[in-house]
Amino acid sequence: MDTLMEAAIEEAQQGLAEGGIPIGSVLVHQGKIIGRGHNRRVQKGSSILHGEMDALENAGRLSSNIFKESILYTTLSPCSMCSGAILLYGIPKVIIGENKTFIGEEELLFNRGVEVDVLQDKRCIQMMSKFISQNPNLWNEDIGK
Repeated sequence: MDTLMEAAIEEAQQGLAEGGIPIGSVLVHQGKIIGRGHNRRVQKGSSILHGEMDALENAGRLSSNIFKESILYTTLSPCSMCSGAILLYGIPKVIIGENKTFIGEEELLFNRGVEVDVLQDKRCIQMMSKFISQNPNLWNEDIGK
């Protein structure tokens, strides 16, 4: 397995262990993780701390050139909010663990020139499937249903 997707999965597992939603993400520049995060909406009482947003926040303030040379790894297909941040910062490539449990704005990203690669990682699928079946109300809140 790709060690960078492995890092995103570790973030998702950490979020689950904290009582949150198991979605993790890492921002990578030149093969090095420069930001990592996981969904912390429950833990922080936040309306916006999805895994991708947390990874971007933890990367800190960066020049636009860094974002434009980076890859975002995420365990789940990015929602509208996270896809908007990807587009805003010009991140050219997103590697997604899975999109069987939720399909976000992949088409929007692709149509705006972002390279999108979906791995259909079995661990990502199993982790989200189990979480959604055990926590449907929390999941629906997270995706705005």
